[in-house]
Amino acid sequence: MMPTVSQVVAAAASRSDLPSGTVTFVFTDIEGSTKLAHALGTDRWREVLVQHAAAVRSAALKHEGVEVRTEGDAFFLAFRTARQAVAAAADAQRALAAQNWPHGVTVRVRIGMHTGESARPGDMESGADYVGYDVHQAARVSSAAHGGQVIISSATRTLLGDQLPPGVTLLDLGEHRLKDIRRAERLFQLVIEGVPNDFPALRTL
Repeated sequence: MMPTVSQVVAAAASRSDLPSGTVTFVFTDIEGSTKLAHALGTDRWREVLVQHAAAVRSAALKHEGVEVRTEGDAFFLAFRTARQAVAAAADAQRALAAQNWPHGVTVRVRIGMHTGESARPGDMESGADYVGYDVHQAARVSSAAHGGQVIISSATRTLLGDQLPPGVTLLDLGEHRLKDIRRAERLFQLVIEGVPNDFPALRTL
């Protein structure tokens, strides 16, 4: 049975754990997940998803990230500070790279983030899910990345300042045009010690 509108609103209102004000929005997903799911079949693909989700959630929790929602193999996370988001992304990539994946598969996760002002439908104190341009921009940053890569926007870079976590540096990738984003965006890649850091050109316009 589909939930009623009132049930959906009530569920959203219970999300008082979501950060407010200036928030770093993070999107992640598995590169080539459709092909992997088809090749593995339902049961074996579920094993991969469980292992992948555990690694992402553990890294987010360690740095006080909040899981906004998931859809399939994709995560939408929110962090109160840019440094927390960057540290969580770096830890997630290290954990994912160290996994002994079942059935001989290789799993690569792309991660993108952007920092902006939080906005929710209705009363900001209700805890309803985020909406707005900054959320869409974070999703577009993520979609430009390759599996294993972490890309951050210039807004996140500015707020991060020199507070990089240990073993992480930044690579300036220059300005890029992202789909449906009005202006060119300067993007940066996290260079994470202990994991591969060479990738093709970004998937941008």
